Amino acid sequence: MEYVTLNNGIKMPSLGYGVYQIPSDECERCVLDAISVGYRSIDTAQAYGNEQAVGDAIVKSGVSREEMFITTKVWISNNGYERSKASIAESLKKLQTDYVDLLLIHQPFGDYYGTYRAMEEAYKAGILRAIGVSNFYPDRLVDLCSFVEVMPAVNQVETHVFCQQVKAHEYMVKYGVQHESWAPFAEGRHDLFSNPVLTAIGGKCGKSVAQVVLRFLMQSDVVAIPKSVRKDRMEQNLAVFDFTLSETDMQAIHALDQRESQFFSHDDPAVVEMLTQLHR
Repeated sequence: MEYVTLNNGIKMPSLGYGVYQIPSDECERCVLDAISVGYRSIDTAQAYGNEQAVGDAIVKSGVSREEMFITTKVWISNNGYERSKASIAESLKKLQTDYVDLLLIHQPFGDYYGTYRAMEEAYKAGILRAIGVSNFYPDRLVDLCSFVEVMPAVNQVETHVFCQQVKAHEYMVKYGVQHESWAPFAEGRHDLFSNPVLTAIGGKCGKSVAQVVLRFLMQSDVVAIPKSVRKDRMEQNLAVFDFTLSETDMQAIHALDQRESQFFSHDDPAVVEMLTQLHR
């Protein structure tokens, strides 16, 4: 495994395992499989409804807590200082741990400044090893970075070959925030797995399209958290440390960028209404 060093000196695996949309009754098995093939970074969230299953799997895996890197996220309905403090305690209970390696604000809505103050407090108390945000567009990220005591260590945003977040990445680099990708495979949209550019590069490298995509992100200094419920795919997704994409390959993939979300946009008021009404 390769690692990135966050702005507070904490090391984070450059490749993790995401559990978004994995039902709680299946999640424990998936996380156990992921740990067994070598993943040490697990990404969950309050809104996913599977923190308990992640905690159960980590305990049952027999791998020491110190070897694991656990990420979870505070949902909009828990934003605000007091509610966030309570939700952090609840997440720790479900995850069956005394600390979380990385806690993120899931969406930039509601009283996320109050949430961040609670996170800063927990960080200073050693309950959180690193804190950050998710789905913060550059304007929101710059605003937050300008008025907090502890700089966010990570911004987890939609990032894949069709939405490469080049401008957002520039601002993350400027403020020392690690870029992390959710949906690195774009959930297969635009026929990603049969894309001729990606399949040609994969054929040349002796790798799958998924492996090419993950390698592209890693070489772009982006942490990724691919999801699969199949153990063989988990193993395949982890086998990306033994090859390098050429500059020509990287440029060919850069040309696939459509510069827009394949899922949702905060610029659409209807999307914001939908997100803020979820899980209430």
